[in-house]
Amino acid sequence: MRPSIALNQKRSAVREVAHRFRTANPRIFGSVLHGTDQDGSDLDLLVDALPGATLFDLGGLQVELEALLGIHVDLLTPGDLPAKFRAQVLAEALPV
Repeated sequence: MRPSIALNQKRSAVREVAHRFRTANPRIFGSVLHGTDQDGSDLDLLVDALPGATLFDLGGLQVELEALLGIHVDLLTPGDLPAKFRAQVLAEALPV
């Protein structure tokens, strides 16, 4: 299944799961944003870690999102983005 389809079917659930794992502002970037995703593509998802969030929260969020959507999720925070394209991704990313 294309990640864009999986996301559209479960958009509200994605927002709820993100909140439970101490993150906020989930947004898409990459192939789903640009409409070039295909079967087998991953979902590039950017979140802001809230105070007190740990790597266990981020890892748990990724695992739960993958189970929910049935696709691979590449979960990043703004600080995880390489500096050379961080500004572009942050400017383009759209809320879930």
